[in-house]
Amino acid sequence: MSDTKKRRGLKKKRYTVPIIILVLLIAFRLYLPILVKNNINKVLANIPGYYGQVEDVDISLIRGAYVINGMYLSKGTAASQVPFLNFPKSDISIEWKSLFKGKIVSEIIMTSPEVIYVFEDQKEESGDANVDDWTKALTDIVPIDINHFEVHDGKVAFVQLSAEPNIDLQIDKLELTADNLRNVVEKERILPSPIRASGVSIGKGKVALEGNMNLVKEIPDMDLSFSLEDADATALNDFTNYYAGIDFDKGKFGVYSEVAIADGHIIGYVKPLLTNTELIGEGDSFLDVLWEGFVGFFKFLLKNQGTDTLATKVPFEGDLNNVEAGVLPTVVNIFKNAWIKAFTGDVDNEIDYKDAFKEGEITREQKRELRKKEREQRREERKKEREAKKG
Repeated sequence: MSDTKKRRGLKKKRYTVPIIILVLLIAFRLYLPILVKNNINKVLANIPGYYGQVEDVDISLIRGAYVINGMYLSKGTAASQVPFLNFPKSDISIEWKSLFKGKIVSEIIMTSPEVIYVFEDQKEESGDANVDDWTKALTDIVPIDINHFEVHDGKVAFVQLSAEPNIDLQIDKLELTADNLRNVVEKERILPSPIRASGVSIGKGKVALEGNMNLVKEIPDMDLSFSLEDADATALNDFTNYYAGIDFDKGKFGVYSEVAIADGHIIGYVKPLLTNTELIGEGDSFLDVLWEGFVGFFKFLLKNQGTDTLATKVPFEGDLNNVEAGVLPTVVNIFKNAWIKAFTGDVDNEIDYKDAFKEGEITREQKRELRKKEREQRREERKKEREAKKG
């Protein structure tokens, strides 16, 4: 009789222990989103000079992912109610294709993120977050190295509320992809991480960014080109009225730029362009007309009369802590455009990664090797494009 009772007791234990474990696992799974949410909120609260919150977190154990919903971050001393960072949906997951290559890395896909820099809110305060603080916060939220990054329907804006009317310079409908950020593949390439972006600026201009980077280095190397084309110049009126006392009746504006960084040395240029613009409006006061006429007179002197284009190129070069634009080259380029040669509305493709090395830091042999690798990269890219078209 006692043996029968013992057997029954063993059977009960045999089933009881797995049931308890199962219940605990279910309870942990149900509590996990709250645990992750509380941890992220703690991380945001510990960023010096800022405060933030997460609305909700969804967990998907099957695909090794979690989705952060309704995350925002604001400056602690901000007078406005506009969040500095507003991320409605951020999907963070294991990048499975890299897992098959023996690397555990993550990918982030952000939907409708907004970065809004309100000039008055972001005035520097003692005790604000530095680079290390931001890096620690990102590492705590995404503990696995990020290898792939996507943005869909994003927004970047600069806002100045003290101006009347308010200044709001923005890029909407931002689409961005950045791959191989941790160099899972093509490690031998000099700049192994491609980045591409597009968007729509104020005045409905077309924005494009493309290039390659190496983010594994402490100071990232990169070779990037940027263009903003065919934007309505009248969209700049709030900005130009506040800072220069002028406005546009019509015309187009654009901005073109190339930047290269190698071993902490940066070289590049920014080229603004105004085409077919008129300054004087019918409703302006006498003083407005007088000032705009004065500006228009110099605009007439400095523009290319054949193409009705006013442009200049602002070159810059130096280390990352001391980037200075050359004043004399800027003036020379204005007159060069006015009387000798019109700037073309395009990126000049004259800045390459090898140009970013300081004089003496790279030998002729190294330059030849860089050119050789660049040619090989271009051939490989063209080959992939042909294969993609065939597929």
